[in-house]
Amino acid sequence: MEEMLRVGVFANTHGIQGEIKVFPTTDDRARFKKLKEVYIDTGKEKVRMDIQSVRFFKNMVIMKFKGINNINDIERYKGKDLLIRREQAVPLQKDEYFICDIIGAKVVSDEGEEIGELKEVLQTGANDVYVVKTTQGKEVLFPVIKSCVLEVDTEEKKVTVHILPGLLD
Repeated sequence: MEEMLRVGVFANTHGIQGEIKVFPTTDDRARFKKLKEVYIDTGKEKVRMDIQSVRFFKNMVIMKFKGINNINDIERYKGKDLLIRREQAVPLQKDEYFICDIIGAKVVSDEGEEIGELKEVLQTGANDVYVVKTTQGKEVLFPVIKSCVLEVDTEEKKVTVHILPGLLD
C-alpha cells in the first residue's frame, strides 16, 4: 500500500506573498483545515511544508506555508502533487478504500475467470467507473454499482465483478 496519499495538486500561485491555489483531489475539501503539514512531491524528493493558513475560494483551496513569504520561493512547485502521510488520512468507513490501493488490482469475474487489471478509476457524477485492461489488451469500463462490482479486496489487490450483459462486447 502507498505510504503517501495525494490530496491535491498545486494549480497556481495566488498573489505575491507566497500563497498557492490547490486543486483538491480528495472528497472532503474541509480536511485541509485540519492539516498541519503536507509534502510536495518534486519527483526527486518529498518536501515537507508546514501549513500557516488555509482558506477556500470557489473550487480551490488557498494555502500559505510557514517561512514562504514570496512568490519566487513557491513558484517552482507549480503543478506538483500535495501529499499526506497515510496516518493523516480521513478514517475510512466500511466498504471504503483509497483509489491508489486498488490501481493494478487483478479483476476477476464471479465465475473465477480472470478479466484483466484495473488501470484507472473515473469519477463521474453518478458513480465511479473502473477502467480495466483485459488479458486480450482491450479496455473495458465497469460501473461501480452493487450489481456489477461485487467485492474489492485491497489486501489481495483483487476486484470481483459480475459481468452484465453486453459489457464485454
